[in-house]
Amino acid sequence: MSFKPSSVGSGPAVPPLTRPQLAEARRVRAAELFEQGRSSVEIARMLGVSDESVRRWKRVWEEGGTDALRRRPATGRPPKLNDDQVEQVRTALDQGAQAHGFEADLWTLERVGLVVERVAGVSLSRASVWRLLTGRLGWSLQRPERRAVERDESEIARWIAHEWPRIKKGR
Repeated sequence: MSFKPSSVGSGPAVPPLTRPQLAEARRVRAAELFEQGRSSVEIARMLGVSDESVRRWKRVWEEGGTDALRRRPATGRPPKLNDDQVEQVRTALDQGAQAHGFEADLWTLERVGLVVERVAGVSLSRASVWRLLTGRLGWSLQRPERRAVERDESEIARWIAHEWPRIKKGR
């Protein structure tokens, strides 16, 4: 199992918006449409949500304005890595696993955990490394194709062309 950035391209990667960010953007857009005097049915159709959601957002908007429709800060323990440390880890991971002394250029949770510890001085559990990679860095799991090292494509093609028809005729 290894990990790769979800979007491979030139320049700094801009992580995609998360679900909560998209939901907030939808609610804020609804507030703009409320201000324009649009109907709930029209807003629901434009934003691809239910009429009920729009009516609920409108009640919240009427009581507290656009700010009432914004996300609340997450409660609970703050993340172990701040945004600067996450960017340092991103830069280190972009260099590849071999640049950090690993034999193969594949990232595993354990390897990423070691790099995080070296770069940021923070020890993360496997679950936290997973959340870092998939959530904050936007990477995705890449499973290697299982193939025998000894696989001989020309021998396989010969067998399919000559042996298989002979065996099939023998039925």
